[in-house]
Amino acid sequence: MSVNVTLNNGIEMPALGFGVFQTPPETTSASVAEALSVGYRLIDTAASYFNESEVGEGIRRSGLDRSEVFVETKIWISDYGYDETLHAFDKSAGKLGINQIDLLLLHQPVPTDFARTVSAYKALEALLADGKVRAIGISNFMPTMLDRLLEQTDVVPAVNQVEVHPYFTQRDVQAANAEHGILTQAWSPMGGITSYRDDSSRSTFTDPVIGEIASAHGKTPAQVMLRWHLQEGRSAIPKSVKPERIAANFNVFDFELTEDQVSAIDALDTGVRGGPEPESVTMEAFHRDIPEA
Repeated sequence: MSVNVTLNNGIEMPALGFGVFQTPPETTSASVAEALSVGYRLIDTAASYFNESEVGEGIRRSGLDRSEVFVETKIWISDYGYDETLHAFDKSAGKLGINQIDLLLLHQPVPTDFARTVSAYKALEALLADGKVRAIGISNFMPTMLDRLLEQTDVVPAVNQVEVHPYFTQRDVQAANAEHGILTQAWSPMGGITSYRDDSSRSTFTDPVIGEIASAHGKTPAQVMLRWHLQEGRSAIPKSVKPERIAANFNVFDFELTEDQVSAIDALDTGVRGGPEPESVTMEAFHRDIPEA
């Protein structure tokens, strides 16, 4: 069983997806095939993860028809610019082994070179018009950056993929997305990124509030957090390379959190970001060469 959400252009997308951030290429194919066998139908990758080819291999290994799998990937900032982004689509589609990408995102805004960011998004608009992608969106765009983008482009993004977990909810970003009919998609949806902080003594996985809710439902803290996202109307893309966790993370459709439990999780927000500050992203500091194949 899965649950779909309808994007602002009418395309249906699974709400719960499988992510492959930091999944080594040598284990990506098996992980993707395992996820699809469990029931996932949305796979999220990115050019800068350097595992798109293996994602494509995993999809083919699953034996599922291409139409049954929703493929999402992201253009890295090194390939921003109109012509560069059109070529970046060709690179990603070629690695994935598909002709059409279901959802294509800009991975980061570049505040110091926003004109190039806008040109990249206009290339996404052209790809959408040509039918090469079914939906387009953005990632890590804060409200001011979103406003700047909307002022200079025609197609409202379908998705904004941002860091959201119980310790960092970004309510202002979620509100701005909702105002424009943009779906918020959570990366690091269970707060795994918090383990990389200097002070990693607090973990969402051992949080007593989440643990108590999990016990009440006979579920794991991870399952509770994913259920929290779904009940609040977000998409979430958990990752794992362990078959038992891949399966457990998908087993979140047979219980429901109470309003009080949802509110209790909401109240855990610390306001502390785990990932890079979007305003700090520059071409110089974050450049990565994205190979042709």
